[in-house]
Amino acid sequence: MNDTTHTPHQSATQPEIARIDGDTPTLRLFALLEVIAQKNQFFSLQSLVEETGLPKPTLHRMLQQLESAGMLQRDGDGRHYSTGMRLRRMAEQLLLNNTVHGARRAVLRQLVDEVGESCNLTALSGSEVLYLDRVETPAPLRFYLHPGSRVPAHCSASGKLFLGQMSPSQRKRLLEHTPLEKYTARTLTTFEALDAEVERVSRDGYAFDDEEFLPGLFCLAVLVPNPNGRSNTGIAIQAPVMRLSHDKVLKLLPALQRAAQAMAKIEADAMPESSQSSA
Repeated sequence: MNDTTHTPHQSATQPEIARIDGDTPTLRLFALLEVIAQKNQFFSLQSLVEETGLPKPTLHRMLQQLESAGMLQRDGDGRHYSTGMRLRRMAEQLLLNNTVHGARRAVLRQLVDEVGESCNLTALSGSEVLYLDRVETPAPLRFYLHPGSRVPAHCSASGKLFLGQMSPSQRKRLLEHTPLEKYTARTLTTFEALDAEVERVSRDGYAFDDEEFLPGLFCLAVLVPNPNGRSNTGIAIQAPVMRLSHDKVLKLLPALQRAAQAMAKIEADAMPESSQSSA
């Protein structure tokens, strides 16, 4: 079966209009820069009008603002634009300094190679767990949760660890306006049951998600150590229950803990010396 979807009424000569969204003029300028950043050749005001559907005077004003800021520059006959030096330098600096993300991902890849299952890096965002990064197992049967995915903290292994760093009153304050929704038959849906689980997690130093968010999904997580206090980074292994269980998963715990220590070293090395000395 071909999974590619087709839109039969869309003509090849009528490309989809690029949306320039944003609640403020600054955000709309940023959205326009996103469109421009995809170009590999000079472009004109008229070509952008056709691509974005914006009124010509509006687009002309936006291009003037970006040009005056050094984000764009005029080329050739003065009617065509390209990315400016300031924008190119920003892109270069992002690539040069993106060592933390690259180093973290290398640790995740190594962990996946060692344990044979999908692994992810998470953080607490409100009452949800946010997936910062993830490396998938090559095994054909897997659950796909991409970076940027969010999972309720009460049914996430990493979430239980984050909640375990809080006092009972802090946990209740965080979750009292968020229903403990029942996703599966195993989801903990009362504060009493969740508190008991969180206390166990805090004592053991690791947490499970035993089919509490998705049927058939088992997860083991630990916190990335933070010598200066609470950690807001977790690292986890996820797999179908047919390949992972309580008995099997604890054999993978040492590898997960080594990866967590490696992540902690990356974060410590990325901290400015002044922040380390004042902590």
